[in-house]
Amino acid sequence: MTGIGNGTPFMRRRDLLALLPATSLALPGLARAQTGYPSRPVRVVVPFPPGGTTDFIARLVSQRLASVLGQPFVIENRAGAGGTVGSDFVAKSAPDGHTLVVSNIASFGVGPSVYRSMPYDSVRDFAHIAVMAEIPSVLAVSASSPIRTFEQFVAAAKARPGMTIGSPGNGTSSHAKQAILQRSAGIETTHVPYRGSGPMMNDLMSNAVDGMITTLVEAGRNDRFRLLAVTADSRVEGWPDLPTFKELGHPDLVASTWFGLSAPAGTPEAIVTRLNAEVLTGLATPEIAPRLVETGATPRRMSAPEYTAFIASEVTRWAAVVRAANIRAD
Repeated sequence: MTGIGNGTPFMRRRDLLALLPATSLALPGLARAQTGYPSRPVRVVVPFPPGGTTDFIARLVSQRLASVLGQPFVIENRAGAGGTVGSDFVAKSAPDGHTLVVSNIASFGVGPSVYRSMPYDSVRDFAHIAVMAEIPSVLAVSASSPIRTFEQFVAAAKARPGMTIGSPGNGTSSHAKQAILQRSAGIETTHVPYRGSGPMMNDLMSNAVDGMITTLVEAGRNDRFRLLAVTADSRVEGWPDLPTFKELGHPDLVASTWFGLSAPAGTPEAIVTRLNAEVLTGLATPEIAPRLVETGATPRRMSAPEYTAFIASEVTRWAAVVRAANIRAD
């Protein structure tokens, strides 16, 4: 992935060790001796194609885990069906901590409602470890569009019902956020699903669609787009002039895209706790924290039980949105 950081300053090992929690053993050999884990390379399944936001965050955190746990954390992309193919593979894997998945809003939050038949339960069939990051979404138009503000967008949509808004796919979180936008702003738009963000962004640049909803990391640094509003709870560092939907009067559109790490249900609690501690420690290091901020991402510090409860709440939240908008992915 390009345009996301150019490395970090050198940090002495003793300074890095000072950042570790008291319960953490810094030396890889001692870390393994504490729990016997990991005893071999760990597979980290990214349930989407390589090169996207999920892939970037997974690789960033996996490098950290490999360095402190003394075994490779190998990324494996298993895309398909909105992330459910790769997630189902992990749900049915051995619960020994050597196969993990990047849990996310698409296949764990929205997916259970938009697919008629889910092969797994996104809460019960996994041992959820930690949130790695959350990234807000933006409503954007082409830089050549006459629309310059969110208020102008709403006015145009009311004057011309059926304005087209692209999303990376049918049944995605971007699709669901468009449904919230329509209800909250009292507008009627036409959803245009794409097979990923690339084709959608190309069409927006050529004005083939009127707007798009996608993550800030994908649209935020491209001067061929004009960002109108962001789904964050407050203004995002690096984009101080970008208003939030909340401050524009649409609090229902506080909704970030989140990425976490999960294992099959039944994974030993000691492994889950160990991984949670190392992920949370890593998110605060100079190797990871600045690179997340550059993308508009915010680290989230949750315990494993808190992350499990968060996913359950997201399933409930998006089920209501999906039902109201009659969104289906199959």
